[in-house]
Amino acid sequence: MGDRMVRREVVSFVRRSARMNAAQQRAWAAHRGTYVVDVARDERSTSVARQPCLDLAAVFGRRAPLVVELGSGTGHALLAAAQARPDHDHLAFEVFEPAVAATVGRLAAGRVTNARVVVADGVQGLERLLGPASVAELRVWFPDPWHKARHAKRRLVSAAFADLVASRLTPGGVLLLATDWADYADHVRQVLDHHPRFEPVTPWPRFAERPVTKYEQRGLDEGREIVDLAYRSRP
Repeated sequence: MGDRMVRREVVSFVRRSARMNAAQQRAWAAHRGTYVVDVARDERSTSVARQPCLDLAAVFGRRAPLVVELGSGTGHALLAAAQARPDHDHLAFEVFEPAVAATVGRLAAGRVTNARVVVADGVQGLERLLGPASVAELRVWFPDPWHKARHAKRRLVSAAFADLVASRLTPGGVLLLATDWADYADHVRQVLDHHPRFEPVTPWPRFAERPVTKYEQRGLDEGREIVDLAYRSRP
């Protein structure tokens, strides 16, 4: 890096160890080339440089409606989504390589062909890799609620995020969110309920395609209610 300083950007995730266990190392070595989409980086390893949008037809080998998941973790929901909707392509963004290694192992075991992962900040990926009106559905499952007031600026859902999502969704496309924190659900409603480019879809029950991940189960075990929210993009 020399004398260059890497600028510290506000991100919505906590940086964790990049160390993989043995099973993850094997999955990464065997399946990275099939499922991980390489992109040009900015200064940070999880950043996305400004570059041409992804050629989705080349990435997936076909043209199909695109479902995007931000923060896919170890891939349980991604796998379920890809299997439930084989007529859609599924693109996930996740910043932690061990989680992505676990994901590609699951996708390979499930013989999934319609899912890919980018190891990068999902907001930058949405902004710099996907063009306007290119996403049929965007899914955000259990984003970090950032409870403390001094950390509120790190929350993923913001006015700027809503504007970006609205620009990337197709007319009538859907933004799906789930959280186990009531105050975060209220925060999402404050941002999105009156946004000019979205209309709430109500009532909205628990999304049937989403498996109960460890994050959701932890919330249930601790007595929190799971809140599912959906917003449709206005034409």
